[in-house]
Amino acid sequence: MATTFLVTSITLLLVALKKYLDYREAVKSVQNHPGFRTLFSSFGVLNQILFRVPIPGVSVGSFRHWRAKHADFEYFGVDIISHVNPAAAKEITAHRARFPKPVEYYGALSFFGRNIVASEGEEWKRYRKVTAPAFSEPNNKLVWDETDSLHHVSTDIVLKILCPDWFLQYAPIKRLNTCKLAYDELEVFLPQLLFIRAEADTKRLKKFMLDMVASRRNAEKKEDRYDLFSSLLDASEDEMDGGGKLTDRELLGWPSHCYDATHTDGLRTQGISSYSYLQTTAHTLCFTFALLAIYQEEQEILYQHIKSVLTDDRLPKYEDMNKLTQSTAVFYETLRMYPPVTEIPKVSAEDTALTTQNSAGETVIVPIPQGTSITLHVAGVHYNPRYWDDPTAFKPARFLSDWPRDAFLPFSGGARACLGRRFFETEGIAILTMLISKYKIEIKDEPEFAAESFEEKKARILQGRQGLTLTPVHMPLVFKRR
Repeated sequence: MATTFLVTSITLLLVALKKYLDYREAVKSVQNHPGFRTLFSSFGVLNQILFRVPIPGVSVGSFRHWRAKHADFEYFGVDIISHVNPAAAKEITAHRARFPKPVEYYGALSFFGRNIVASEGEEWKRYRKVTAPAFSEPNNKLVWDETDSLHHVSTDIVLKILCPDWFLQYAPIKRLNTCKLAYDELEVFLPQLLFIRAEADTKRLKKFMLDMVASRRNAEKKEDRYDLFSSLLDASEDEMDGGGKLTDRELLGWPSHCYDATHTDGLRTQGISSYSYLQTTAHTLCFTFALLAIYQEEQEILYQHIKSVLTDDRLPKYEDMNKLTQSTAVFYETLRMYPPVTEIPKVSAEDTALTTQNSAGETVIVPIPQGTSITLHVAGVHYNPRYWDDPTAFKPARFLSDWPRDAFLPFSGGARACLGRRFFETEGIAILTMLISKYKIEIKDEPEFAAESFEEKKARILQGRQGLTLTPVHMPLVFKRR
Protein backbone atom coordinates (compact mmCIF):
# COMPACT_ATOMS: atom_id res chain seq x y z
CA MET A 1 0.00 0.00 0.00
CA ALA A 2 2.79 2.37 0.99
CA THR A 3 4.73 1.44 -2.14
CA THR A 4 1.74 2.20 -4.38
CA PHE A 5 1.25 5.57 -2.69
CA LEU A 6 4.95 6.39 -3.10
CA VAL A 7 4.98 5.44 -6.80
CA THR A 8 1.80 7.45 -7.44
CA SER A 9 3.21 10.48 -5.62
CA ILE A 10 6.50 10.35 -7.54
CA THR A 11 4.62 9.99 -10.85
CA LEU A 12 2.42 13.00 -10.10
CA LEU A 13 5.47 14.99 -9.03
CA LEU A 14 7.28 14.14 -12.27
CA VAL A 15 4.21 15.09 -14.34
CA ALA A 16 3.96 18.40 -12.48
CA LEU A 17 7.69 19.04 -13.00
CA LYS A 18 7.37 18.25 -16.72
CA LYS A 19 4.44 20.67 -17.03
CA TYR A 20 6.39 23.37 -15.21
CA LEU A 21 9.41 22.94 -17.48
CA ASP A 22 7.13 23.04 -20.53
CA TYR A 23 5.62 26.25 -19.17
CA ARG A 24 9.05 27.84 -18.67
CA GLU A 25 10.04 26.83 -22.19
CA ALA A 26 6.83 28.30 -23.62
CA VAL A 27 7.36 31.61 -21.80
CA LYS A 28 10.97 31.71 -22.99
CA SER A 29 9.91 31.00 -26.60
CA VAL A 30 7.84 34.22 -26.67
CA GLN A 31 10.60 36.16 -24.85
CA ASN A 32 8.42 36.53 -21.75
CA HIS A 33 5.93 38.66 -23.66
CA PRO A 34 3.26 40.18 -21.37
CA GLY A 35 0.10 38.16 -20.96
CA PHE A 36 -1.84 35.75 -18.77
CA ARG A 37 -0.16 32.70 -17.27
CA THR A 38 -2.86 30.19 -16.35
CA LEU A 39 -3.17 26.46 -15.82
CA PHE A 40 -6.30 26.13 -17.98
CA SER A 41 -6.65 27.43 -21.52
CA SER A 42 -9.43 29.93 -22.17
CA PHE A 43 -10.64 27.63 -24.98
CA GLY A 44 -10.87 24.53 -22.82
CA VAL A 45 -14.23 23.00 -21.98
CA LEU A 46 -13.27 22.69 -18.30
CA ASN A 47 -12.45 26.39 -18.21
CA GLN A 48 -15.90 27.30 -19.53
CA ILE A 49 -17.72 24.94 -17.14
CA LEU A 50 -15.72 25.18 -13.91
CA PHE A 51 -14.36 28.70 -13.84
CA ARG A 52 -17.08 31.29 -14.24
CA VAL A 53 -14.88 33.89 -12.53
CA PRO A 54 -11.12 34.41 -12.97
CA ILE A 55 -8.67 32.72 -10.58
CA PRO A 56 -5.09 34.08 -10.82
CA GLY A 57 -2.71 31.45 -12.16
CA VAL A 58 -5.53 28.98 -12.77
CA SER A 59 -8.05 30.48 -15.21
CA VAL A 60 -8.98 33.80 -16.78
CA GLY A 61 -12.63 32.81 -16.32
CA SER A 62 -15.26 32.10 -18.93
CA PHE A 63 -16.35 34.72 -21.44
CA ARG A 64 -13.23 36.79 -20.63
CA HIS A 65 -12.80 38.28 -24.09
CA TRP A 66 -16.26 39.84 -24.06
CA ARG A 67 -16.26 40.96 -20.43
CA ALA A 68 -12.84 42.64 -20.53
CA LYS A 69 -12.90 43.87 -24.15
CA HIS A 70 -9.84 46.13 -24.47
CA ALA A 71 -9.17 46.50 -20.72
CA ASP A 72 -6.63 43.65 -20.53
CA PHE A 73 -4.52 45.20 -23.27
CA GLU A 74 -4.50 48.55 -21.48
CA TYR A 75 -3.35 46.75 -18.33
CA PHE A 76 -0.43 44.96 -20.04
CA GLY A 77 0.44 47.97 -22.22
CA VAL A 78 0.63 46.05 -25.52
CA ASP A 79 -1.80 45.22 -28.31
CA ILE A 80 -0.91 41.54 -28.53
CA ILE A 81 -1.75 39.20 -25.65
CA SER A 82 -4.37 37.24 -27.43
CA HIS A 83 -4.27 39.61 -30.37
CA VAL A 84 -5.87 43.02 -30.79
CA ASN A 85 -3.69 44.74 -33.39
CA PRO A 86 -5.49 45.34 -36.73
CA ALA A 87 -2.29 45.18 -38.80
CA ALA A 88 -1.36 41.84 -37.25
CA ALA A 89 -4.95 40.64 -37.68
CA LYS A 90 -4.73 41.45 -41.37
CA GLU A 91 -1.48 39.51 -41.62
CA ILE A 92 -2.95 36.50 -39.82
CA THR A 93 -6.16 36.37 -41.87
CA ALA A 94 -4.36 37.04 -45.16
CA HIS A 95 -1.95 34.10 -44.76
CA ARG A 96 -4.18 31.07 -44.34
CA ALA A 97 -1.32 28.59 -44.78
CA ARG A 98 0.77 30.19 -42.02
CA PHE A 99 -2.16 30.63 -39.66
CA PRO A 100 -4.74 27.88 -40.31
CA LYS A 101 -7.91 27.30 -38.34
CA PRO A 102 -7.55 24.75 -35.49
CA VAL A 103 -10.40 22.52 -36.66
CA GLU A 104 -10.28 20.44 -33.47
CA TYR A 105 -12.04 23.34 -31.73
CA TYR A 106 -15.00 22.96 -34.10
CA GLY A 107 -15.82 19.29 -33.56
CA ALA A 108 -19.29 20.09 -32.21
CA LEU A 109 -20.20 21.72 -35.52
CA SER A 110 -19.64 18.42 -37.35
CA PHE A 111 -22.71 16.86 -35.73
CA PHE A 112 -24.47 16.65 -39.11
CA GLY A 113 -21.34 15.82 -41.08
CA ARG A 114 -18.26 17.51 -42.50
CA ASN A 115 -18.77 21.16 -43.43
CA ILE A 116 -17.03 24.36 -44.45
CA VAL A 117 -16.65 25.70 -40.90
CA ALA A 118 -14.97 22.63 -39.41
CA SER A 119 -12.54 22.07 -42.28
CA GLU A 120 -9.20 23.33 -43.54
CA GLY A 121 -6.83 22.85 -46.47
CA GLU A 122 -8.02 21.06 -49.61
CA GLU A 123 -11.23 19.94 -47.94
CA TRP A 124 -12.14 23.56 -47.18
CA LYS A 125 -11.34 24.60 -50.77
CA ARG A 126 -13.69 21.94 -52.08
CA TYR A 127 -16.50 23.04 -49.80
CA ARG A 128 -15.99 26.70 -50.65
CA LYS A 129 -16.12 25.96 -54.38
CA VAL A 130 -19.61 24.57 -53.91
CA THR A 131 -21.04 27.14 -51.51
CA ALA A 132 -19.57 30.41 -52.81
CA PRO A 133 -21.81 30.71 -55.94
CA ALA A 134 -24.93 30.73 -53.75
CA PHE A 135 -23.94 34.06 -52.22
CA SER A 136 -24.40 36.02 -55.43
CA GLU A 137 -26.21 39.28 -56.09
CA PRO A 138 -29.35 37.51 -57.45
CA ASN A 139 -29.60 35.54 -54.21
CA ASN A 140 -28.96 38.63 -52.10
CA LYS A 141 -31.80 40.34 -53.93
CA LEU A 142 -33.99 37.32 -53.21
CA VAL A 143 -33.28 37.78 -49.50
CA TRP A 144 -34.48 41.39 -49.65
CA ASP A 145 -37.62 40.52 -51.62
CA GLU A 146 -38.56 37.72 -49.22
CA THR A 147 -37.73 39.51 -45.97
CA ASP A 148 -41.28 40.70 -45.34
CA SER A 149 -42.84 37.23 -45.49
CA LEU A 150 -39.87 35.68 -43.69
CA HIS A 151 -40.37 38.15 -40.85
CA HIS A 152 -43.91 36.86 -40.23
CA VAL A 153 -42.72 33.24 -40.20
CA SER A 154 -39.92 34.08 -37.77
CA THR A 155 -42.35 35.91 -35.47
CA ASP A 156 -44.59 32.84 -35.27
CA ILE A 157 -41.67 30.58 -34.39
CA VAL A 158 -40.46 32.92 -31.66
CA LEU A 159 -43.99 33.18 -30.21
CA LYS A 160 -44.39 29.41 -30.19
CA ILE A 161 -41.11 28.90 -28.35
CA LEU A 162 -41.25 31.81 -25.92
CA CYS A 163 -44.94 32.50 -25.22
CA PRO A 164 -47.03 30.66 -22.61
CA ASP A 165 -49.76 28.14 -23.34
CA TRP A 166 -52.49 30.77 -23.74
CA PHE A 167 -50.95 31.63 -27.10
CA LEU A 168 -52.04 28.24 -28.42
CA GLN A 169 -55.70 29.10 -27.88
CA TYR A 170 -55.67 32.08 -30.23
CA ALA A 171 -53.05 31.43 -32.91
CA PRO A 172 -54.24 30.22 -36.35
CA ILE A 173 -53.85 26.46 -36.66
CA LYS A 174 -51.80 26.73 -39.86
CA ARG A 175 -49.23 28.91 -38.12
CA LEU A 176 -49.21 26.70 -35.04
CA ASN A 177 -48.28 23.71 -37.19
CA THR A 178 -45.45 25.70 -38.75
CA CYS A 179 -44.17 26.69 -35.31
CA LYS A 180 -44.46 23.14 -33.94
CA LEU A 181 -42.41 21.75 -36.84
CA ALA A 182 -39.70 24.35 -36.29
CA TYR A 183 -39.68 23.79 -32.53
CA ASP A 184 -39.49 20.03 -32.88
CA GLU A 185 -36.55 20.28 -35.26
CA LEU A 186 -34.73 22.76 -33.03
CA GLU A 187 -34.61 20.11 -30.32
CA VAL A 188 -32.05 18.27 -32.45
CA PHE A 189 -29.47 20.85 -31.40
CA LEU A 190 -29.96 20.25 -27.68
CA PRO A 191 -28.26 17.50 -25.64
CA GLN A 192 -29.72 14.06 -26.28
CA LEU A 193 -29.91 13.33 -22.56
CA LEU A 194 -32.35 16.21 -22.17
CA PHE A 195 -34.57 15.17 -25.10
CA ILE A 196 -35.10 11.45 -25.52
CA ARG A 197 -36.83 12.13 -28.85
CA ALA A 198 -33.62 13.54 -30.36
CA GLU A 199 -32.71 10.33 -32.21
CA ALA A 200 -36.19 9.99 -33.71
CA ASP A 201 -36.22 13.68 -34.62
CA THR A 202 -32.87 13.35 -36.37
CA LYS A 203 -34.14 10.43 -38.46
CA ARG A 204 -37.27 12.39 -39.32
CA LEU A 205 -35.18 15.39 -40.32
CA LYS A 206 -32.94 13.28 -42.56
CA LYS A 207 -36.00 11.78 -44.25
CA PHE A 208 -37.39 15.27 -44.81
CA MET A 209 -34.10 16.39 -46.37
CA LEU A 210 -33.88 13.29 -48.58
CA ASP A 211 -37.43 13.94 -49.77
CA MET A 212 -36.37 17.47 -50.72
CA VAL A 213 -33.44 16.08 -52.70
CA ALA A 214 -35.63 13.53 -54.50
CA SER A 215 -38.29 16.13 -55.28
CA ARG A 216 -35.77 18.50 -56.84
CA ARG A 217 -33.97 15.75 -58.79
CA ASN A 218 -37.16 14.22 -60.17
CA ALA A 219 -38.85 17.47 -61.13
CA GLU A 220 -39.98 17.47 -64.77
CA LYS A 221 -39.01 21.12 -65.20
CA LYS A 222 -35.63 22.31 -63.98
CA GLU A 223 -35.97 25.86 -62.70
CA ASP A 224 -33.15 28.39 -62.53
CA ARG A 225 -32.37 28.76 -58.85
CA TYR A 226 -29.65 30.71 -57.03
CA ASP A 227 -29.97 29.25 -53.55
CA LEU A 228 -27.40 27.23 -51.61
CA PHE A 229 -29.42 24.01 -51.74
CA SER A 230 -29.36 24.12 -55.56
CA SER A 231 -25.59 24.62 -55.53
CA LEU A 232 -25.17 21.60 -53.29
CA LEU A 233 -27.50 19.51 -55.42
CA ASP A 234 -25.68 20.47 -58.61
CA ALA A 235 -22.38 19.58 -56.99
CA SER A 236 -23.70 16.16 -56.00
CA GLU A 237 -24.52 15.41 -59.64
CA ASP A 238 -21.51 16.96 -61.38
CA GLU A 239 -17.88 15.95 -61.22
CA MET A 240 -15.81 18.52 -59.38
CA ASP A 241 -12.21 19.29 -60.31
CA GLY A 242 -10.32 16.38 -58.85
CA GLY A 243 -12.77 16.13 -55.98
CA GLY A 244 -15.42 13.75 -57.20
CA LYS A 245 -19.14 14.01 -56.58
CA LEU A 246 -20.64 14.98 -53.26
CA THR A 247 -21.81 12.04 -51.22
CA ASP A 248 -25.31 11.97 -49.73
CA ARG A 249 -23.72 12.49 -46.29
CA GLU A 250 -21.94 15.61 -47.50
CA LEU A 251 -25.06 16.83 -49.23
CA LEU A 252 -27.13 16.43 -46.07
CA GLY A 253 -24.39 17.60 -43.73
CA TRP A 254 -23.44 20.89 -45.32
CA PRO A 255 -26.62 22.97 -45.24
CA SER A 256 -26.87 23.12 -41.46
CA HIS A 257 -23.45 24.70 -41.08
CA CYS A 258 -22.54 26.31 -44.40
CA TYR A 259 -21.61 29.63 -42.89
CA ASP A 260 -18.21 30.60 -41.51
CA ALA A 261 -17.46 31.23 -37.88
CA THR A 262 -18.30 34.85 -37.98
CA HIS A 263 -21.83 34.30 -38.26
CA THR A 264 -23.55 34.36 -41.64
CA ASP A 265 -26.97 32.83 -41.37
CA GLY A 266 -30.37 32.73 -43.00
CA LEU A 267 -29.56 29.75 -45.23
CA ARG A 268 -33.15 28.77 -45.82
CA THR A 269 -32.43 25.69 -47.95
CA GLN A 270 -33.42 23.37 -45.11
CA GLY A 271 -35.96 23.73 -42.32
CA ILE A 272 -33.25 23.27 -39.72
CA SER A 273 -31.36 26.28 -41.09
CA SER A 274 -34.01 28.44 -39.45
CA TYR A 275 -31.93 27.95 -36.31
CA SER A 276 -28.99 29.68 -37.99
CA TYR A 277 -31.30 32.43 -39.20
CA LEU A 278 -32.73 33.03 -35.74
CA GLN A 279 -29.32 32.81 -34.09
CA THR A 280 -27.16 35.47 -35.72
CA THR A 281 -29.51 37.85 -37.49
CA ALA A 282 -32.02 37.91 -34.63
CA HIS A 283 -29.38 38.46 -31.96
CA THR A 284 -27.71 41.25 -33.90
CA LEU A 285 -31.07 42.91 -34.52
CA CYS A 286 -31.97 42.54 -30.83
CA PHE A 287 -28.89 44.51 -29.86
CA THR A 288 -29.62 47.02 -32.65
CA PHE A 289 -33.20 47.64 -31.47
CA ALA A 290 -32.07 47.96 -27.85
CA LEU A 291 -29.38 50.49 -28.76
CA LEU A 292 -31.89 52.54 -30.76
CA ALA A 293 -34.35 52.42 -27.85
CA ILE A 294 -31.65 53.69 -25.47
CA TYR A 295 -30.27 56.30 -27.88
CA GLN A 296 -33.54 57.88 -29.02
CA GLU A 297 -31.77 60.66 -30.91
CA GLU A 298 -30.01 58.08 -33.10
CA GLN A 299 -33.32 56.33 -33.75
CA GLU A 300 -34.85 59.62 -34.91
CA ILE A 301 -31.88 60.28 -37.21
CA LEU A 302 -32.35 56.83 -38.73
CA TYR A 303 -36.11 57.29 -39.13
CA GLN A 304 -35.72 60.65 -40.87
CA HIS A 305 -33.07 59.16 -43.16
CA ILE A 306 -35.35 56.27 -44.14
CA LYS A 307 -38.17 58.73 -44.87
CA SER A 308 -35.83 60.75 -47.10
CA VAL A 309 -35.03 57.65 -49.15
CA LEU A 310 -38.58 56.23 -49.21
CA THR A 311 -40.32 59.52 -49.94
CA ASP A 312 -43.69 57.99 -50.86
CA ASP A 313 -43.91 55.62 -47.86
CA ARG A 314 -43.28 52.66 -50.12
CA LEU A 315 -41.51 49.48 -49.04
CA PRO A 316 -37.76 49.57 -49.66
CA LYS A 317 -36.35 47.69 -52.63
CA TYR A 318 -33.00 45.98 -53.08
CA GLU A 319 -31.95 48.82 -55.36
CA ASP A 320 -32.38 51.22 -52.40
CA MET A 321 -29.80 49.46 -50.25
CA ASN A 322 -26.83 51.60 -51.31
CA LYS A 323 -28.88 54.71 -50.49
CA LEU A 324 -29.72 53.50 -46.98
CA THR A 325 -26.36 54.61 -45.60
CA GLN A 326 -27.69 55.38 -42.11
CA SER A 327 -29.28 51.91 -41.82
CA THR A 328 -25.93 50.39 -42.77
CA ALA A 329 -24.09 52.63 -40.30
CA VAL A 330 -26.42 51.64 -37.45
CA PHE A 331 -26.06 47.96 -38.31
CA TYR A 332 -22.25 48.20 -38.49
CA GLU A 333 -22.01 50.12 -35.23
CA THR A 334 -24.03 47.36 -33.54
CA LEU A 335 -21.69 44.73 -34.99
CA ARG A 336 -18.72 46.73 -33.71
CA MET A 337 -20.10 46.97 -30.18
CA TYR A 338 -21.73 43.51 -30.07
CA PRO A 339 -19.92 41.22 -32.55
CA PRO A 340 -21.64 37.82 -32.89
CA VAL A 341 -18.30 36.06 -32.37
CA THR A 342 -15.98 37.73 -29.87
CA GLU A 343 -12.88 35.65 -30.56
CA ILE A 344 -11.54 33.68 -33.54
CA PRO A 345 -8.94 30.94 -32.92
CA LYS A 346 -5.95 30.36 -35.18
CA VAL A 347 -2.75 28.35 -34.86
CA SER A 348 0.76 29.06 -36.13
CA ALA A 349 1.88 26.49 -38.70
CA GLU A 350 5.51 27.66 -38.54
CA ASP A 351 7.92 29.69 -36.44
CA THR A 352 7.14 33.32 -37.18
CA ALA A 353 6.68 36.70 -35.51
CA LEU A 354 4.17 39.54 -35.36
CA THR A 355 4.91 43.24 -35.04
CA THR A 356 2.97 45.56 -32.76
CA GLN A 357 3.40 48.65 -30.59
CA ASN A 358 3.30 49.07 -26.83
CA SER A 359 1.45 51.84 -25.01
CA ALA A 360 4.50 54.12 -25.40
CA GLY A 361 4.38 53.78 -29.17
CA GLU A 362 7.51 51.63 -29.33
CA THR A 363 7.72 48.77 -31.84
CA VAL A 364 7.57 45.33 -30.27
CA ILE A 365 8.35 42.04 -32.04
CA VAL A 366 6.31 39.12 -30.69
CA PRO A 367 7.81 35.69 -31.51
CA ILE A 368 5.23 33.04 -32.45
CA PRO A 369 6.66 29.48 -32.25
CA GLN A 370 5.16 26.75 -34.43
CA GLY A 371 2.02 25.29 -32.88
CA THR A 372 1.19 28.40 -30.87
CA SER A 373 -2.53 29.05 -30.39
CA ILE A 374 -3.50 32.56 -31.46
CA THR A 375 -6.77 34.32 -30.72
CA LEU A 376 -8.11 37.12 -32.88
CA HIS A 377 -9.68 39.14 -30.07
CA VAL A 378 -12.60 40.70 -31.98
CA ALA A 379 -14.08 42.54 -28.99
CA GLY A 380 -10.64 43.87 -28.05
CA VAL A 381 -10.07 45.26 -31.55
CA HIS A 382 -13.54 46.80 -31.67
CA TYR A 383 -13.03 48.61 -28.34
CA ASN A 384 -9.44 49.69 -28.94
CA PRO A 385 -9.41 53.52 -28.45
CA ARG A 386 -6.40 53.77 -30.76
CA TYR A 387 -8.72 53.04 -33.69
CA TRP A 388 -12.19 53.92 -32.39
CA ASP A 389 -12.88 57.25 -30.71
CA ASP A 390 -14.99 56.87 -27.55
CA PRO A 391 -15.44 53.12 -28.24
CA THR A 392 -18.07 52.45 -25.56
CA ALA A 393 -20.50 55.00 -27.07
CA PHE A 394 -23.05 54.20 -29.77
CA LYS A 395 -22.04 56.46 -32.68
CA PRO A 396 -23.27 55.19 -36.07
CA ALA A 397 -21.94 58.36 -37.75
CA ARG A 398 -18.41 56.96 -37.44
CA PHE A 399 -19.30 54.65 -40.37
CA LEU A 400 -20.47 57.48 -42.65
CA SER A 401 -16.95 58.70 -43.45
CA ASP A 402 -13.50 57.10 -43.48
CA TRP A 403 -13.21 54.44 -40.80
CA PRO A 404 -10.52 51.86 -39.87
CA ARG A 405 -11.63 48.87 -41.92
CA ASP A 406 -8.80 46.64 -40.70
CA ALA A 407 -10.07 47.20 -37.13
CA PHE A 408 -13.55 45.87 -37.97
CA LEU A 409 -13.67 42.08 -37.70
CA PRO A 410 -17.26 40.85 -37.23
CA PHE A 411 -16.85 38.83 -40.45
CA SER A 412 -13.22 37.81 -39.81
CA GLY A 413 -10.99 38.54 -42.81
CA GLY A 414 -8.94 37.10 -45.65
CA ALA A 415 -9.88 33.92 -47.47
CA ARG A 416 -11.69 32.53 -44.41
CA ALA A 417 -13.88 35.62 -44.05
CA CYS A 418 -17.62 35.08 -43.93
CA LEU A 419 -18.85 33.86 -47.33
CA GLY A 420 -22.31 35.26 -46.74
CA ARG A 421 -21.37 38.71 -45.46
CA ARG A 422 -23.41 40.51 -48.11
CA PHE A 423 -26.24 38.02 -47.62
CA PHE A 424 -26.28 38.70 -43.86
CA GLU A 425 -26.04 42.47 -44.28
CA THR A 426 -28.85 42.51 -46.83
CA GLU A 427 -31.16 40.53 -44.57
CA GLY A 428 -30.41 42.54 -41.44
CA ILE A 429 -30.60 45.97 -43.08
CA ALA A 430 -33.86 45.07 -44.83
CA ILE A 431 -35.54 44.07 -41.55
CA LEU A 432 -34.09 47.06 -39.68
CA THR A 433 -35.28 49.52 -42.34
CA MET A 434 -38.78 48.06 -42.58
CA LEU A 435 -39.34 47.98 -38.81
CA ILE A 436 -38.00 51.47 -38.05
CA SER A 437 -40.09 52.89 -40.88
CA LYS A 438 -43.24 51.50 -39.20
CA TYR A 439 -42.46 51.43 -35.47
CA LYS A 440 -40.83 53.52 -32.77
CA ILE A 441 -38.88 51.44 -30.26
CA GLU A 442 -38.75 52.31 -26.56
CA ILE A 443 -37.55 50.71 -23.33
CA LYS A 444 -40.44 49.26 -21.33
CA ASP A 445 -41.17 51.31 -18.21
CA GLU A 446 -40.59 49.19 -15.12
CA PRO A 447 -41.16 50.87 -11.71
CA GLU A 448 -38.36 48.98 -9.97
CA PHE A 449 -35.82 50.61 -12.31
CA ALA A 450 -37.22 54.15 -12.19
CA ALA A 451 -34.23 55.54 -10.28
CA GLU A 452 -31.45 53.99 -12.36
CA SER A 453 -29.00 56.18 -14.27
CA PHE A 454 -28.48 56.13 -18.04
CA GLU A 455 -25.35 53.99 -17.71
CA GLU A 456 -27.10 51.58 -15.34
CA LYS A 457 -30.01 51.21 -17.76
CA LYS A 458 -27.63 50.67 -20.65
CA ALA A 459 -25.73 47.96 -18.74
CA ARG A 460 -28.96 46.20 -17.71
CA ILE A 461 -30.62 46.22 -21.13
CA LEU A 462 -27.53 45.33 -23.16
CA GLN A 463 -26.36 42.32 -21.14
CA GLY A 464 -24.94 39.52 -23.26
CA ARG A 465 -23.94 35.94 -22.56
CA GLN A 466 -21.89 33.36 -24.40
CA GLY A 467 -23.86 31.08 -26.70
CA LEU A 468 -23.10 29.84 -30.19
CA THR A 469 -22.92 33.59 -30.78
CA LEU A 470 -23.08 36.58 -28.42
CA THR A 471 -26.62 36.31 -27.06
CA PRO A 472 -28.81 39.03 -25.48
CA VAL A 473 -30.08 38.14 -22.01
CA HIS A 474 -33.27 40.17 -21.52
CA MET A 475 -34.45 43.16 -23.55
CA PRO A 476 -37.84 44.59 -22.46
CA LEU A 477 -38.64 46.67 -25.56
CA VAL A 478 -41.90 48.24 -26.70
CA PHE A 479 -42.71 48.71 -30.40
CA LYS A 480 -45.20 51.52 -31.05
CA ARG A 481 -46.68 51.94 -34.50
CA ARG A 482 -45.82 55.34 -35.94
